[in-house]
Amino acid sequence: MASVRFTVTPTKAEDLPGLSDTSPDISSRSGARVRFGSRESVNRSDPLSDASGGAGTETPDHSSVEQGDGNSKISSVYINNSHCLDDDDFYDKNLALFEEEMDTRPKVSSLLSRLANYTNLTQGAKEHEEAESIGEKKKAGKSPHMGTFMGVYLPCLQNIFGVILFLRLTWVVGNAGVLQALCIVFICCCCTLLTAISMSAIATNGVVPAGGSYFMISRSLGPEFGGAVGLCFYLGTTFAGAMYILGAIEILLMYMAPNAAIFESKSPEGEGAAMLNNMRVYGSICLLLMSLLVFVGVKYVNKLASIFLACVIVSIVSIYVGALVSAFKPPQFPVCMLGNRTINGHEIDDSQCAKTILLPIHEPVERDDFNFTTISENSTAGPTFDPSPAPSLVEKTTYLWKQFCQSPELNSSCDQYFTSNNFSEIEGIPGLASGIISENVWSSYLSKGDVVEKSSLSSSHLAPPASTHQPYVFTDIATSFTLLVGIFFPSVTGIMAGSNRSGDLKDAQRSIPIGTILAILTTSIVYLSSVVLFGACIEGVVLRDKFGDSVKGNLVVGTLAWPSPWVIVIGSFFSTCGAGLQSLTGAPRLLQAIAKDNIIPFLRVFGHGKANGEPTWALLLTTLIAELGILIASLDLVAPILTMFFLMCYLFVNLACALQTLLRSPNWRPRFSYYHWTLSFLGMTICLALMFISSWYYAIVAMVIAGMIYKYIEYHGAEKEWGDGIRGLSLSAARFALLRLEEGPPHTKNWRPQLLVLLKLDEDAHVKSPRLLTFASQLKAGKGLTIVGTVVSGNFLQSYGEALAAEQTLKHLMDKERVKGFCQCIVAQKPREGISHMIQSSGLGGMRPNTVVMGWPHAWRQSEDPQSWKTFINTVRVTTAGHLALLVPKNISLFPSNSEPCSEGYIDVWWIVHDGGMLMLLPFLLRQHKVWRKCGMRIFTVAQMEDNSIQMKKDLATFLYHLRIEAEVEVVEMHDSDISAYTYERTLMMEQRSQMLRQMRLSKSDRDKEGNPGSSSSRPEGGATRSQAQLVKDRNSMLRLTSIGSDDDDDTDGGERDRGPSSSSGGGGGNSEHQRRVQMTWTKEKTSHYRATHSGCSTPEGFRDMLSIRPDHSNVRRMHTAVKLNEVIVNKSHDARLVLLNMPGPPRNSEGDENYMEFLEVLTEGLERVLLVRGGGSEVITIYS
Repeated sequence: MASVRFTVTPTKAEDLPGLSDTSPDISSRSGARVRFGSRESVNRSDPLSDASGGAGTETPDHSSVEQGDGNSKISSVYINNSHCLDDDDFYDKNLALFEEEMDTRPKVSSLLSRLANYTNLTQGAKEHEEAESIGEKKKAGKSPHMGTFMGVYLPCLQNIFGVILFLRLTWVVGNAGVLQALCIVFICCCCTLLTAISMSAIATNGVVPAGGSYFMISRSLGPEFGGAVGLCFYLGTTFAGAMYILGAIEILLMYMAPNAAIFESKSPEGEGAAMLNNMRVYGSICLLLMSLLVFVGVKYVNKLASIFLACVIVSIVSIYVGALVSAFKPPQFPVCMLGNRTINGHEIDDSQCAKTILLPIHEPVERDDFNFTTISENSTAGPTFDPSPAPSLVEKTTYLWKQFCQSPELNSSCDQYFTSNNFSEIEGIPGLASGIISENVWSSYLSKGDVVEKSSLSSSHLAPPASTHQPYVFTDIATSFTLLVGIFFPSVTGIMAGSNRSGDLKDAQRSIPIGTILAILTTSIVYLSSVVLFGACIEGVVLRDKFGDSVKGNLVVGTLAWPSPWVIVIGSFFSTCGAGLQSLTGAPRLLQAIAKDNIIPFLRVFGHGKANGEPTWALLLTTLIAELGILIASLDLVAPILTMFFLMCYLFVNLACALQTLLRSPNWRPRFSYYHWTLSFLGMTICLALMFISSWYYAIVAMVIAGMIYKYIEYHGAEKEWGDGIRGLSLSAARFALLRLEEGPPHTKNWRPQLLVLLKLDEDAHVKSPRLLTFASQLKAGKGLTIVGTVVSGNFLQSYGEALAAEQTLKHLMDKERVKGFCQCIVAQKPREGISHMIQSSGLGGMRPNTVVMGWPHAWRQSEDPQSWKTFINTVRVTTAGHLALLVPKNISLFPSNSEPCSEGYIDVWWIVHDGGMLMLLPFLLRQHKVWRKCGMRIFTVAQMEDNSIQMKKDLATFLYHLRIEAEVEVVEMHDSDISAYTYERTLMMEQRSQMLRQMRLSKSDRDKEGNPGSSSSRPEGGATRSQAQLVKDRNSMLRLTSIGSDDDDDTDGGERDRGPSSSSGGGGGNSEHQRRVQMTWTKEKTSHYRATHSGCSTPEGFRDMLSIRPDHSNVRRMHTAVKLNEVIVNKSHDARLVLLNMPGPPRNSEGDENYMEFLEVLTEGLERVLLVRGGGSEVITIYS
């Protein structure tokens, strides 16, 4: 039997004393035989392959055979033996591919055995300019002429003073009391004043075209915020128009023409519903007429504006005059009271506030009449019949008696409260000097259906609940401080009127701040003084009477006016109509401005209008939305809605000013200098507080609407660059976050793959493997950092255009795959250097990639140019040196796209060595994506002979349980088996192919140096070399025809490998070591020597001589690992959707690079989709919370 013996000697003689390399007793397993065929066998003595896992032997492994001096050291291509390590885990025949890195990447079995001690340590604006120029051309014929008073101050007054002042302020004072009413007014006025200061700063920081607040917010906070808040402001203005129309109809039906009501109720319970229906009908008619007026022409609205403003001013002046006159001559508005309860003045048809009245009679009276009693002045015994015409008094029941009693007779049964209390009359307007303010200082909030009472009047303690059929004044809604805030706030809105007219002002940057702030101060003074005057002049029950029922249906504020209530009624009616027209005029233009900015795609149609620019379609939409407000029909319900929208708009105006101030943008240079970021933040805080104070659910709805618009613009809107403050805020926030990240490496719990995806472009600048980016998107699911990079070969000065084109290609691919991240293109002379530079320089601060994703170099075997796989291996080395994780998807074209979800199957993890937990984390991240969500997870680990596989499985299951990862667990036992003929054959093919390709490259370089690469003498050599390469590729067929070796070869193999190099080098330990390495690994020195001594190497005879070289033992062992692992993996995971596998590290000596590629090919043969994973040296997953 022919046999080949491989012997291994210890590094130190004292390790195994008395034993020589030829001793048959080195190991009890030295007699293992390997079958190559039917007759050949290899008798191998290898005590080290079985020593893993604490077998007791401390002999390091060597890849070359040594005989003689046991102290000589052997240098290997793959194993660095410069320092003797005594870790038994290093030496395992089945894990030879991973043995170089066992110190940093331990076996899974050794890791699981230390599970109890497992710890984790912290490891380490072009459109805007065009619009301006167009606007300048359009307005060239008309020069602005308006000053501060006419252009800003009066329009703001007209917009701020409105329906609430006339219809609801007295009611607010009555319910909240003077103190709380002052508080409400003060908070609201402070909100608008602070907003006006912020608005003035923004408005004076450059020209503000039409659009007013929308333009200011969008150009300061960006299109997303601008569009969201602009639409909120539009909705607020539209609902304001509805509120003004409802106010006008309320004045019309309540105080001007009560008989015009279409719907009337026969029962008191239905009066409210009938009134709402009347409001809906008349409100819709009024809205239609106003919309037609706005459609016909805005010039008519502008002409009427001055008339409406005059009505407002006259009405307010009449209130002040009336209050002063009331100090000397109070107006007569008596209020009827029963006990302390207020009687409805509409119910007193006979104007008698009493139970009975005495009427004089001059005719005989029948005694059987019980409705009244005749009384004679001279009678002492009782009434007697006197036919004389002498006058007498008769007691007669009043109209109120009939309301409280069952019949008009004096002896009928009556309401208990009516019986025990008397009627009295009090002055509705006691006057300024009456001191009534002492009663109106404190609040008097009521619930719905309560009777309006005067607490200072005495009444019977027996006070049963009042019936709605009785003629009391009832409250229609429950009141509270928060409700009153929401109802009152619309009366202070309208501060944007001046900024909306900036194009018509002579000096907008001077007029807007002065006019707006003066208007707010004026209106604030009017409101605050009105609260005091109302509380000092008007009786409390009248103030709490919303519709003036106690004063016979008069407008409450009108009772104080001089000379007549009709001044206020008519003035307030026209002022509310004017305010409604202004809203219906401004809202469509605001919507048109938003639509023309083209940031919200579905609103584009509303940017069109008539030939003169009037927004026809926007007016139609505004009318429809306002009709929704009309259908609500209640002023008290509509007011909180527009309060929300206006408050949100003001909030963002303050936010814009504060941001611009704090960021100190270079363009932030407002002429108005009396602002400060603290004032803006205070205004913003007040706005936010008022939103939730007035109505928390309306506030949430408004925020949700704004948020939905924001996200819609962000995802579907047109991209705009307006130099807004949010960009500056993003820059500052990014800088702050990056500086914070610099403080230390991320904790294991926060670790997530920050990817650097390396893509290769072809000659046409198309991405060769776009599925690589698809896989990255599935792994990231939009989280963390993704940088997509490529290298363009050439000089940066000449290739700058190519780099830009490549960058655009990457951006388009990223958009197509919906990958959020950045792209980076580097120009370098050599791709290898470019990739190295990119890995070193990508990212910024703490936001650097920690994981590199690159494709597998396909067809590397067929390529005569070794650069592709050399670049690949160099990248592996660079990522390892940089402590970065590495992911290499093999057969990436077979990976599923985002539109091909896996309906079933498994993701198999082959956990061979532990390198930080990447293999556990990656399947978990992949399964977050829809493509892999339905795949199960299986984890396989490898057990050696000395491992307890049952305990390993339990430990692994416990480990996964603590990691909160659900997966099937299987431990695969890999028994020690001898090296097969197939393994030996593959190793021989690999080495001879490697040598032949090196010879081809050396021959080519020699021809290039000679300067005649095209000469006839070089062609046969090149042709012969190529034919030899083809013979290497067909090695399988050659092996069947040629005998591997003979008995002599087997007997002298070790001696030849020792003597030959020694004789040629002259002996010596170091030299012999070097030459022994050269014998098995082809180098430049060996090539030169071979070419000098074998001039006929290009001939078939020389080629046959080269085939006689025997493979290196370390390569055989590594090939054995690859083959064995591949067999097991294919057997278990042939049907898996994806196989994740530890990627062995490259050889430390670059001379074995090509063999490394072959090992990886053998390791992954027969697998459809493979992801080779290499950890970065730090823990990425933890069992701790």
